[in-house]
Amino acid sequence: MNRLKETKVQKINSEHNTAINVNGVHIGEGYFTVIAGPCALENVEVAVESAKAVEKAGARVFRCSLFKPRTSPYTYQGFGLEGIEILKTLRQETGLLLETEILSTEHIDSLASEVDILRVGSRNMDNYELLKGVGRTNKPIILKRNMSATLEEFLLAAEYILSVGNEKVILCERGIRTFETYTRNTLDILAVPALKELTHLPVIVDPSHSSGKSSLVPSASKAALAAGADGLIIEVHPDPIKSYSDGEQSLDIPTFENLMKDLFEMSNVLGKKSFTSVLN
Repeated sequence: MNRLKETKVQKINSEHNTAINVNGVHIGEGYFTVIAGPCALENVEVAVESAKAVEKAGARVFRCSLFKPRTSPYTYQGFGLEGIEILKTLRQETGLLLETEILSTEHIDSLASEVDILRVGSRNMDNYELLKGVGRTNKPIILKRNMSATLEEFLLAAEYILSVGNEKVILCERGIRTFETYTRNTLDILAVPALKELTHLPVIVDPSHSSGKSSLVPSASKAALAAGADGLIIEVHPDPIKSYSDGEQSLDIPTFENLMKDLFEMSNVLGKKSFTSVLN
């Protein structure tokens, strides 16, 4: 039984597509927007170096996670709310928008006042109180697909945000769990055009978590653009080997710069507007 009938995510017709304008940066149909930065904030030096590098390469939004949910409680969990001071430095040093993952309703007020975009990670896709809470901020929300969620379940999770009056939802395909063990997850590339058929919401792809290997991130990124994605969220670090988390899937800055050049050429062919306007 299809539970998506008469929902706010439902696509009414082929022309019904949402493009979200965040302080002049567009995310959605007709645009290609890159979000990039370290897996989680580590210190102000790495944050500023990363931010300046990804901005120069053409990214429009900085990934600056203050919290990092980890499978093991003994691994790096992020800087926490103390990292808000780093965010203020990033505002001064760059013109990038800032986005961060949020784990708890307790952090909504503190984070919503400091960042431009909030991200709900895959582990919290089914945290309905959190979804409604972030929805009430009226901030753009990146919602990541749970590793075992169907597209219908994914869209119904988005519905919780839309149901409280916030239509600025950005869907993120980040890979699903399958029998394959070579990659961290399996990038469901067909989820991109499928979601485009089902919903008017913007769709981006996380090539870092879906592959788990930095060597595969460029190919996954290009595939996402070719499949019709509206953007990417990529992990980038000045020295991935020294990264506090997910260094094995993080691009170094030269590799990211080369990837952005390739994406720039592809986006020109595909007629994407936002990405090309930055690098022209």
